[in-house]
Amino acid sequence: MATSTIVWIIVIAVVVVLLLAALAWALQRRRTQQRHAEAEQIRAQTVEQTRQVRQREALADETAAKARAAAAEADAKAAHATGLEQQASEHRQAAASSRDALDRERERAEQLDPSSKTTESPEHPRGENRTR
Repeated sequence: MATSTIVWIIVIAVVVVLLLAALAWALQRRRTQQRHAEAEQIRAQTVEQTRQVRQREALADETAAKARAAAAEADAKAAHATGLEQQASEHRQAAASSRDALDRERERAEQLDPSSKTTESPEHPRGENRTR
């Protein structure tokens, strides 16, 4: 082989190696750009999803606050109902006590005047005559 042929083979080999290196570099650069674009898209989606998550958290906080308010209102109503039940019980006791006192007074009146045919009862509140 002649020297010029060897030189041409070496030049062609160097050119092919340089072309392959340039092609590899271009492919690497393109892949890097694609990864960069994909990363930017993911970041943009993350920003949007973060906004949505914050909205959901705000809604959850608002709902929890409403639940606490409703529970507090229910507790207040339960306490009020308990107070009313206690008042009703006190009124019943007072009424029963008054009824007992009235019954004792009727018995006392009967003991003072057993011949009387006039008695007061719930059926005859004004002491209308009734027979025994």
